[in-house]
Amino acid sequence: MTKRQESKYKLDRRMGQNIWGRPKSPVNRREYGPGQHGQRRKSKLSDFGVQLKAKQKLRGYYGNISERQFRGIYDEAIRMKGDSGAHMIGLLERRLDAIIFRAKFVPTVFAARQFINHGHIKVNGRRVNIPSFRVKVGDVVEIKEKSKQMNLVLEAQALAERDVPDYIDVDTGKMTAKLARIPAFTDVPYAVQMEPHLVVEYYSR
Repeated sequence: MTKRQESKYKLDRRMGQNIWGRPKSPVNRREYGPGQHGQRRKSKLSDFGVQLKAKQKLRGYYGNISERQFRGIYDEAIRMKGDSGAHMIGLLERRLDAIIFRAKFVPTVFAARQFINHGHIKVNGRRVNIPSFRVKVGDVVEIKEKSKQMNLVLEAQALAERDVPDYIDVDTGKMTAKLARIPAFTDVPYAVQMEPHLVVEYYSR
């Protein structure tokens, strides 16, 4: 399990954006960055700084996954034909933690990682406890029967701040989700603008 070194809310403030669209984000009240010097006026970012920020924002959005894992996704994306940035998004959205977050089985992507690690999720009837597990089109992801009434799950179901995207088919009665297709970048319901092309530029320098 990747250790999360920083608060998700601190990440919001560092980026200056409410990355997940959460109503409790401190960016809604304080648009400056965290820490003693957070209110100082920021100088204009260089091209490298813009690319770095785009990478940090996208990596942070998916639960602040490790740099090694994120770089591995980039390396895989550039080996694929077509738009490398779009391929990166497709690979990230196929992560098991991203799928159960999108399906509204849990309230946050951080909760998704913990939920999977604790053995509450099955894929095609088999327990999977690896958040980075890659889901294939047609795979059935489900919550274990004993876990369906957990407060975390009930809280997520009641969230009004986001909807399930159309590339995931969810049966709320059975608490199952199926990846219907690999999404295009424009299909992914980010709360803020993501710039995967800048991430590709960052790593290809």
